[in-house]
Amino acid sequence: MTDNLTGVWDGSYVQPDTGVVTFLATLIESGGALGGSITEPCMMPACPLTTHNASVTGHRSGSAVAFVKRYEPPGYGYDTVHYEGAVNAEATEIDGHWKIPGTQFSGTFLMIRASRPAEQVAGEERTKEPVRNR
Repeated sequence: MTDNLTGVWDGSYVQPDTGVVTFLATLIESGGALGGSITEPCMMPACPLTTHNASVTGHRSGSAVAFVKRYEPPGYGYDTVHYEGAVNAEATEIDGHWKIPGTQFSGTFLMIRASRPAEQVAGEERTKEPVRNR
């Protein structure tokens, strides 16, 4: 198993009455502590935001992974979500369950490590910016 989960992850979770929601996560692991961010579309009807941003804090111990996603700003039916799962032996997938505390809302999630490092993806996005003639 790899020493850490640092990297970019493509994820999805199943939300009751909505279906599959995709997200992009950037995780940073140091000494078992996890941090990072998640970006996902707003799926609530009449949501004034098109995209939700959230911070991630948690930990990893062996194959067990647990983290809390905190939406920034909270609201629109979103606040904190608790995730628990397991990373596979190659550290390319994290599979598990999520739950919103104090509610009956829960479901499954899957995260797959992106094949390219975040720095490479960011560099490619910068090269796609249009060149302006002077």
